[in-house]
Amino acid sequence: MQWYFVAALLTILTSSQGILTTLSQSNGHYTYDYGTVPFLAEFFKLVVSSLLLWRERRVLPSTRMTTEWKSVRLFVIPSVIYLFHNNVQFATLTYVDASTYQIMGNLKIVTTGILFRIFLRRKLSNLRWMAIVLLAIGTTTSQIKGCGEASCDSLFSAPIQGYMLGILSACLSALAGVYTEFLMKKNNDSLYWQNVQLYTFGVIFNMARLLVDDFRSGFERGPWWSRIFNGYSLTTWMVVLNLGSTGLLVSWLMKYADNIVKVYSTSMAMLLTTVISVYLFSFKPTLQLFLGIIVCMMSLHMYFAPPNMLVDMPSPTKAAPENLKEISVERKTDS
Repeated sequence: MQWYFVAALLTILTSSQGILTTLSQSNGHYTYDYGTVPFLAEFFKLVVSSLLLWRERRVLPSTRMTTEWKSVRLFVIPSVIYLFHNNVQFATLTYVDASTYQIMGNLKIVTTGILFRIFLRRKLSNLRWMAIVLLAIGTTTSQIKGCGEASCDSLFSAPIQGYMLGILSACLSALAGVYTEFLMKKNNDSLYWQNVQLYTFGVIFNMARLLVDDFRSGFERGPWWSRIFNGYSLTTWMVVLNLGSTGLLVSWLMKYADNIVKVYSTSMAMLLTTVISVYLFSFKPTLQLFLGIIVCMMSLHMYFAPPNMLVDMPSPTKAAPENLKEISVERKTDS
C-alpha cells in the first residue's frame, strides 16, 4: 500500500470528523456522553489490531513480537502525553476563545518539524523547512476572520497564560506524534503487535479518565459503563468508527512514512472541512480562506515535489564529446 493513498484517505476521514461530530449534536447539544467516544474508538482500534495480528500470525508464524516488559512499557508514554495534552487543551480554553486556540494549534506544524529533527535525527533541506513554515502560515491565514469582526481583536487580547498554555499544547501534540513514530520504527516488530500495545494502554487511560469524571460528579449519573451507549445514534457510531479508522491510518503512516506526512494530511483535512462546510452549514468563504488554500498547495508542492521540479538544475555539459573530437582531429593533423 502506497503512503500517498493512505495519506489521502486520512485527509478525507479527518476532514469528516468535525462534520460528523457537528451532525451528531441535537439542537447544539450532545445527547450522549462525549467522553465515551474516545474510549470506544480506542477499543475499536484494539479489537481490529488484535484480529489483524491473529490473522498475520496464522499466515506467518514467525511474525516478530518483542514481549519484554522493558519494551512494552515504552508504549505507556504516548498515552500519558496525550492525557496531559487533553488537560492542557481544556486549561488553554479557559484563557482564550475557540478561534484563537485553533490558530495557535498550528504551531504544532513547526514544532513537529523541530522535534522531528532533534529526536529522530532526520535532517530536512532548507526548501522543506520553508514548506513547513508556509504550511503553518497557510493554515493560520485560512482561519483568520475578517479584521472588522470582534474575533480579530480577541486574537491578541488573551492573557499571557493562554499563549503559554497554547504553546505547551502544540509541543505536547508534536512530542506525542514524534515519540510514537520512534516507537513504531525502533525495531522490526509487527505493526499490529505495536498497535495492540499502544491501544491497550489507550483503553486503560481512557477508562481511568471516565472513572475520574464519575468521582468528580459524585456518580450522580451512575457509573460510566451503565450509560456508555445512552443517546447514541447512527451518526455517533460513525464518529466512533471515524476516530478509530483515522487512528489506525496514522499508526500505519508512523511505521512506513513519517510525522510530516501526517501533519500535511491533517492540515489539508482542515482546509477540506472548511470548504465542505460552505455547502453543508452555509459557511461564508472569506478571502483569507482562498489565500490560505493557495499557500498550503504551494507548501505541499514544495515539500513533496522532486528538487529538479522546483529548482533549475544545471544541465550536464554536452560540449565534452565535441571537445574530444577536436582534440583527436588535432592529434591526427600533428601526426
